[in-house]
Amino acid sequence: MKYTEGHAKLEGARKKIAALREEMRAVTKQIEPEEVKDYTLETAQGPVTLSALFGDRNDLIVIHNMGASCPACTMWADGFNGILDHLKARAAFVVITPDPPATQAKFAAIRGWRFPMASHMGGQFAKDLGYWSEQRGWQPGVSAFRKSGGKIVRVSDTGLGPYDDFNAAWHLFDLFPDGKGEWWPKFKY
Repeated sequence: MKYTEGHAKLEGARKKIAALREEMRAVTKQIEPEEVKDYTLETAQGPVTLSALFGDRNDLIVIHNMGASCPACTMWADGFNGILDHLKARAAFVVITPDPPATQAKFAAIRGWRFPMASHMGGQFAKDLGYWSEQRGWQPGVSAFRKSGGKIVRVSDTGLGPYDDFNAAWHLFDLFPDGKGEWWPKFKY
């Protein structure tokens, strides 16, 4: 297939993806929010409630990160660090892991992360929200929360993984015929 023909086909597929994203936003608007508890999490500064993580915002983005042992989760967090100011202009933002706060602080310093972090260390937060199970262990994802009528509700969530919508590296690699090839995230290259 000639480059111009292939390019036109890819542009058509990208338009379908854009239309599908619009459909997904419409569905998100129709979902009945799920009330969640005001969980207590741990930070380097001490215990903090989920409601406190909102700060002065009504919306909160929570990244369910598997912690310092996961190079893929580290890559996602590196990317969020770069767009943090843009995210904070719209909603509060926090990365939550099972690691103790001291481990989080040390790892964040090494990576140069600027975002707030909290730990669910053995609590019910990740389990209740579907990001830990006996069969799969810890799972990465993202949840969107909102304050509504004095309650905290989850309005949407999704898992994170290769080729998801939340890490540009995968999509940039897709520009090559062999995609990512043999590449896989590492802590250091």
